[in-house]
Amino acid sequence: MTSSKRLRVGVLFGGRSGEHEVSLASAASVIRALDPEKYEVVPIGITKDGRWLVGSGAQKMLPDVLKSGERVFLPPDPTAAALVPMSRNTGQPSVTLDVVFPIMHGTFGEDGTVQGFLELAGLPYVGAGVLASSVGMDKDVQKRLFEQEGLPIVPYVAFQRSQWEREPVAVLKLVKKKLRFPVFAKPATLGSSVGMTRVKTASELPAALNLAAEFAMKILVERAVNAREIEVSVLGNDDVRASIPGEIVPHREFYDYTAKYLEQGTNLIIPAKLTKSQVKTFQEYAVRAFRAIDGAGMARCDFFLEKRTSKIYVNELNTIPGFTSISMYPKLWEASGLPYPKLIDRLIELALERHREMARTKYSIELPAGSGGALES
Repeated sequence: MTSSKRLRVGVLFGGRSGEHEVSLASAASVIRALDPEKYEVVPIGITKDGRWLVGSGAQKMLPDVLKSGERVFLPPDPTAAALVPMSRNTGQPSVTLDVVFPIMHGTFGEDGTVQGFLELAGLPYVGAGVLASSVGMDKDVQKRLFEQEGLPIVPYVAFQRSQWEREPVAVLKLVKKKLRFPVFAKPATLGSSVGMTRVKTASELPAALNLAAEFAMKILVERAVNAREIEVSVLGNDDVRASIPGEIVPHREFYDYTAKYLEQGTNLIIPAKLTKSQVKTFQEYAVRAFRAIDGAGMARCDFFLEKRTSKIYVNELNTIPGFTSISMYPKLWEASGLPYPKLIDRLIELALERHREMARTKYSIELPAGSGGALES
């Protein structure tokens, strides 16, 4: 803990990801919501080439912090818990932190890499741990765990990029055998609909798989469902809560990257028009999905509600949901009685709570006196 009465919160954003720009928008919203009387904000920008920069303050956040600023690194040393200047000749002191709020989407941020790094550094951080972050990013592994939990999912197939490049005919045959068109082809380890294509006919599939292969080593193809898109926000560690459901009504053919971030017109209906029974089922499924991947802190669970049959499918769980001004995660909690600033407070409390719980775990064995440090094999 720093000597200041305020918690020093490092807001980590940007990164080497196809969702870099989304992260910038989310981070700006989080910083605006942090109460300056409670928190001292330290913006930490990671450029697209992986350089860590510290800006001079929240007001100079975005895009300035990614163009200039003191270059720093975070040593994986739990006794430091500080950002260290890259050049010792600047005279700049190390910047100690109390907690980190990673608001990075996609590769090298949401996939467990940063989470593992923060654990090596001994810092509390908001959101899911290493395992849940990794699983949450890999939609194939995620769906397998959902199936094991007994949650309904849309039929899909997944395969490695190398397999597609090596055996394209066999892969196309597999997809045609397992699924009926239309389908969605997308990277299995990316979010925000980056690299995703709605494929109406088999002839369109190769181009869609090539696009997905640009963004990930694993590709996922799933059956398209004529459905309403329902989302539920999840919050908690051991005691998990689910928000009221909301509905996404995209103005485009489907809810792609452009519809999410670049154009106006998509409608967010909160609360979604559902029966009480449906609301209960969505909330139950969201909590079960969260626990299935060992979630912590926060997540947004996305669903399909098939129009013809009213069947509910769990689509995916996002462990670092969007926090922009139009993002569903905070909007759903606002509608559920938890305003944005209070939501940020709660997420930081959960981060500190989880860190304290992790600190109770023993990571070494105390050998009996006289053992000489040797263990029998």
